[in-house]
Amino acid sequence: MQNKFQIKKILDKYYKKYNNPDFIINDPISIPHRYSLKQDIEITAFWTAVIAWGRRNMIINNATKLFELMDNAPYDFIINHEEKDREIFLDFKHRTFQPVDTLYFLEFLQWYYRRNESLEKAFSIHLKKEHKTIKNALIGFHNLFFSLENAPGRTKKHVATPERKSTCKRLNMFLRWMVRKDEKGVDFGLWTDIKSSQLMIPLDVHVDRISRNLNLLTRKQRDWTAVEELTSNLREIDAEDPVKYDFALFGIGVMEEKEFI
Repeated sequence: MQNKFQIKKILDKYYKKYNNPDFIINDPISIPHRYSLKQDIEITAFWTAVIAWGRRNMIINNATKLFELMDNAPYDFIINHEEKDREIFLDFKHRTFQPVDTLYFLEFLQWYYRRNESLEKAFSIHLKKEHKTIKNALIGFHNLFFSLENAPGRTKKHVATPERKSTCKRLNMFLRWMVRKDEKGVDFGLWTDIKSSQLMIPLDVHVDRISRNLNLLTRKQRDWTAVEELTSNLREIDAEDPVKYDFALFGIGVMEEKEFI
């Protein structure tokens, strides 16, 4: 790794630049920011994160359509809808996220929220005090999500797990949104049973490229081990809040390209 002080200086500069509410409107996180009820934020953040691949305007447009089908009251819809009410979702899809996936998401979320107050428990119940990262929370959530009797096998590709060596990029992004909290208010910080220090970096092509340019990542494969390597190096820079640098690495990768050094 390059001189830690130099890297920290670069990352802090761009973290401050891109951890900015002005950028919310063009980012998928704008969807949950439309809501104020905790459960509405959880549901829209989770589902938006799950379909967050492809062009950002397409993600935002399709997430908007999805929650319009719930009359923009997703928690109320999830809790109270009947099976016949799911027919309107048969035309909804986002790339490879097909109606069968939507129907199972509706089924699981209804089953879960009729028994629990917050989606946080679905993750945090799998963590112990000695766990330094959210790895076990991701594995446990995946297993819980697909524990219903008629869970479609094809839907598993949309809810990742470290057990399959996935980067779990979208779930890590969702957990960043829910757990991190600072004065800027981009991330929600609604959940308190998971620590910011336990979060893992959402590793996509942009974060991957810039991390390699900074020698923060050396593993050739983009997989869970790469996530562990990069997050470990970021913890050396900020042990309490390593994934705040997602703002910097992603922002540089999308907006600055290679002109930042």
